[in-house]
Amino acid sequence: MSSHAIATKKPGHTYVRGGLRFATELIAWVAVPWALWPHSALLAIGADVLLIGLPAVFSTPGDRPGGDSPVAVPGIVTILLLLLQLAAATVAAWALWPTWIAAPVTLLCLIVPFTELPRWRSLLGTRTR
Repeated sequence: MSSHAIATKKPGHTYVRGGLRFATELIAWVAVPWALWPHSALLAIGADVLLIGLPAVFSTPGDRPGGDSPVAVPGIVTILLLLLQLAAATVAAWALWPTWIAAPVTLLCLIVPFTELPRWRSLLGTRTR
């Protein structure tokens, strides 16, 4: 087992891949409400509830090293939820920050789908119970 592998046999779950994925999620969780707050506090809070809440409630069985979420969904749903996070992080970064910050955020959001390919292949082969 590589030094980057999480103590699991789940494809695509390593500390590096998970760290990159979490970094983009964290950017989305912070930047989206920050960008929306001047327009509507309720919309900003609602966006974070969706960005954090949907993946917490809905996931593909067997995907999470820490255990399954309450509602099982097909792998494509888990993939689409991550793509939503990546798009939200990118759009919010360009809405809020100067190019020297938004460009690296965009680059990170473009790299993550490639690092996620092993996990996504596994997710697409998984059926809900």
